[in-house]
Amino acid sequence: MKRALISVYDKTGVVEFAKELASSGFELVSTSGTAKLLSENGLKIKTIEEITKAPEVLGGRVKTLQHLIFAGILADKGNPDHQKEVTEHGFELFDLVCVSLYPFKQTIVQPGCTEAEAIEQIDIGGVSLIRAAAKNFNSVSVLVDPHQYGIYLDSLKKEKNINSLLAADAFEYIASYDISIANYFRRINKQASGIFDVYYSGYEQLRYGENPHQQAMLYNIGDKGFEQIFQKLHGKELSYINIIDIDAAYNLINEFEEPACAILKHTNPCGAAIGADIKDAYTRAFATDTVSPFGGIVIVNRKLTLDSAEEMDKIFTEIIIAPDYDEDTLAFLFKKKNRRVIKYTRPEYEAVMELKSVTGGLLVQQRDDIVVNEAELKVVSKRQPTDQEMKDMLFAMKICKHTKSNAVIYAKEGRTSGIGGGQPSRVDSSMLAVEKAKRFGMELTGCAVASDAFFPFPDGVIEAAKAGATAVIHPGGSVKDEEVIKAADEYGLAMVLTGIRHFRH
Repeated sequence: MKRALISVYDKTGVVEFAKELASSGFELVSTSGTAKLLSENGLKIKTIEEITKAPEVLGGRVKTLQHLIFAGILADKGNPDHQKEVTEHGFELFDLVCVSLYPFKQTIVQPGCTEAEAIEQIDIGGVSLIRAAAKNFNSVSVLVDPHQYGIYLDSLKKEKNINSLLAADAFEYIASYDISIANYFRRINKQASGIFDVYYSGYEQLRYGENPHQQAMLYNIGDKGFEQIFQKLHGKELSYINIIDIDAAYNLINEFEEPACAILKHTNPCGAAIGADIKDAYTRAFATDTVSPFGGIVIVNRKLTLDSAEEMDKIFTEIIIAPDYDEDTLAFLFKKKNRRVIKYTRPEYEAVMELKSVTGGLLVQQRDDIVVNEAELKVVSKRQPTDQEMKDMLFAMKICKHTKSNAVIYAKEGRTSGIGGGQPSRVDSSMLAVEKAKRFGMELTGCAVASDAFFPFPDGVIEAAKAGATAVIHPGGSVKDEEVIKAADEYGLAMVLTGIRHFRH
């Protein structure tokens, strides 16, 4: 008789899996909570205590840590000496170990999680069971994730040995688990993480990368991955570039609580606005640049209604993204087969780290999630900004934060008026923003202007004043700050410093 040890925190699909094992001739051995669930569903279960003749102790901290259990897992069925001892001592051998660990990673990200709560979620017995089974993969199969259940059952039917692959998954699983614990202890001791770790739950092969000759894949992080946050409702499969654009749009729109719309092209905003409703916000955003949005990305932060969709449909849009849609809106949008329609949700917890591969290494940084706080701004000009100028500066800085450096944004009354970014010179970015504003008939008189980093020379501020701007917001910190402030005063500009740089390379 084959024997399986099942002890899982994540009980997704475990009842159905156990029933399949039982019908395949497995004896089922289990621990407390899992045993109770399986028994309640009509399965015959042998408990750990029946094998060890010892109770669970210390509130469940010790239940499987017994030599009778580990001997049954670690015995090499191809080793005569091992088999002799198995017979001599009457060890019960295991063919399968199915274990999922206490949810340490999920616990520590919960608001208000205490150190005691985190420590209670450090699994000891489960990790030991997995490691033992993975070491003895020639004799034992090990499963650590419900997604493996079907794969394992299929291998049984086909009599295909996949144990070494399962062992690799198991060692990755416990390595990731241990690293997250180590990093947690470093963090509570205010030290940088010693080892970077991300748990990827699966991947999807993409058609190609940035260009057709480049292969690409999308990995999902944990159970809150890209494909759980963004649901494609319609259109062709998403490409590598589509996914990058969607991510950029999502990060930008999350800056706003008011009804808002942003239009992006190649991750750069070409128009953004807040409005009375989404149609109003889209119309105001689109007016910033009526050429670049063709084939671009449109994202909103409210349910998309039919009147807004009809307005967007006046030009070809590659992707439309919203948190929800009316049924008639979807029916209308689905008429164009090549347009991707995406619905997004905001998970309770999102990854706070950004990764970028470089030649010979991997760069890891914390996500730029700082929001400018009006109370922390420093007015350095002689003239104080008006309430409207302050609102416009804060709005402009939100867009600036998501525009490629060097970024200069002109904004007025909750809408972008001119956008310049990705230029080697900050003056070039300012001139580009002004030129585009004039080209599309945007009025810059009375605008606020935002810069992602300090103005290194007065020339950028002078350009803004000549264009009609009346207020400037930037981080400050240049050795020529005094000259820049002096220029603002000479032209009657209100100027505030944030002390926060928002480079985006």
